[in-house]
Amino acid sequence: MSAVSLSSALPRTEIEYPESDGQPMAETDTHRDEMIDVIAELKERYRDDLQVYVAGNLLIYFEEGNPEKSVAPDVFVVFGVAKHKRRTYKIWEEGKAPDVVIEITSAKTRRQDREEKRVLYESLGVPELFLFDPLNEYLKPALQGFRLAGEYFTPLKPEQSGQTWRLPSEVLKLELRAEGGHLRLFDREAARYLLSPAEEAEARREAETEVERLKAELRKLRGESG
Repeated sequence: MSAVSLSSALPRTEIEYPESDGQPMAETDTHRDEMIDVIAELKERYRDDLQVYVAGNLLIYFEEGNPEKSVAPDVFVVFGVAKHKRRTYKIWEEGKAPDVVIEITSAKTRRQDREEKRVLYESLGVPELFLFDPLNEYLKPALQGFRLAGEYFTPLKPEQSGQTWRLPSEVLKLELRAEGGHLRLFDREAARYLLSPAEEAEARREAETEVERLKAELRKLRGESG
């Protein structure tokens, strides 16, 4: 058997795309908590939509055959792809890049977030990018955003109301608000904030307490009338 035929008979080496880049999830507890809350709020918002995928701190591979070409946004949302658990996100398999990226940024990651990642997301055609600095270390204001206009990002101008900075997301149909070191997501149509997991739990407790109070009043009224 010739060398050529032997070579062609060998199985093709499978390219490995790692599931971790070896970097920590977040620089501080504050950054991690903000990231987790925003992901949870967006997941709850799109819980019943099977064509919306919400994730964060997940490796996105953007060049087939090259496992060196990846990025891990803190938070990202993709419309028009199936909702299911993924180990990594490969753009050539999914058919599209994220529609929105949110980076919970810090002084340590500022150059990467404002320069390298911004240029990358721009080249991938991400429609909206938001940066939030929860410790107010270097972003002035602490909330900044960019929207794709043609091939390039255009900076968005935040509105200020007291100590709150606001930016609209056309893609999410939400308003992002930087309030007291927290990133809040406000639904203008429903005139309410999306609730964090802790706020959801507190709201359930309050609702259950109110139900029990009303039941007790009803029992009392029935007893008095009897």
